[in-house]
Amino acid sequence: MEPVRILSPDGSLVGDAPFDLEEARRLFAAMVTGRTYDHKATAMQKQGRLATYAPFEGQEACQIGSVAALRPDDWLVGTYRDAAAMWFQGYPWQNLFLGRMGDERGGEAPAGVNVTPPSITVGGHMIHAVGLGWAERLQGRDRVALTLFGDGATSEGDFHEAMNFAGVYATPTIFLCQNNGFAISMPRDRQTAAEHLADKAIGYGMPGIQVDGNDLMAIYSVTRDAVARARTGEGPTFIEALTFRIGPHTTTDDAGRYREDGEVEEWRTRDPIDRVRAYLRLNDAWDEAWEQETADAAGDEIEAAVAAAEALEPFGPTAMFDRMYAEPTSAMDRQRGMLRRDG
Repeated sequence: MEPVRILSPDGSLVGDAPFDLEEARRLFAAMVTGRTYDHKATAMQKQGRLATYAPFEGQEACQIGSVAALRPDDWLVGTYRDAAAMWFQGYPWQNLFLGRMGDERGGEAPAGVNVTPPSITVGGHMIHAVGLGWAERLQGRDRVALTLFGDGATSEGDFHEAMNFAGVYATPTIFLCQNNGFAISMPRDRQTAAEHLADKAIGYGMPGIQVDGNDLMAIYSVTRDAVARARTGEGPTFIEALTFRIGPHTTTDDAGRYREDGEVEEWRTRDPIDRVRAYLRLNDAWDEAWEQETADAAGDEIEAAVAAAEALEPFGPTAMFDRMYAEPTSAMDRQRGMLRRDG
């Protein structure tokens, strides 16, 4: 199985570009914004302003390229490492920061944003994506559901249940595995005896495609095709995107204990942002001043989201009662009163 590739690391094309230069510039800016958030969140965690954080540097093409193939009303169901994808589909940076601060208000998407909160349970969210797609089909709508996950999730029972149900009922679901080489410290070759993760699709009666996960154009192209299949009733698709997380699994992880420095540096030469920059430069669609303006705008956007998140009034002790039931019970009212008196 040869992974699909369109854009080479040097910026040259080995296939047809699936979008024009203006769209390439827009997606490049989105990738830069995603990395800006990633670096900011990593720094904030080290400062004690966030809880444990899962960086995604190196996986921006997977996240931005796949979501670019969706409509605004399609569903996105991601993980704790998919902040760039969630933001690009409408989930606010402020909410993503709040979630990492332990504030439950971060889990409430704005009205009209069909993005579920980031899933912490490995693999469990794929079932939700299948259910959302199935519900859309039962109601006669053509919305699809894209779910992102890592290679480690393919070892979970939830992966089997989601893939099997999607295959049997032909749900409009796109399964995108960001195969970044390691499930925490477990290398991919210890996860499965299958030669390729994409081969697993055969057993569930759906197409399986392997793609260069650091190639923005290839990710967009294969996801676009999978979305088209799903939208027209042809069922789900499994995509294995070969990529690499440059940073640790989370900020509590020491990746140096199980990865060689040379491996990390070799993957840096395949950086997805560098690749698109090289393409734009070759086509006279990039200059340093424009990228600096893009980075500055991204920084301002991220800093504004941080300020808004940190400025919110913290929850009081009685907030735990507010969303337990639509109407509070008499026991809850008594407990709330006791808490207020004791406080």
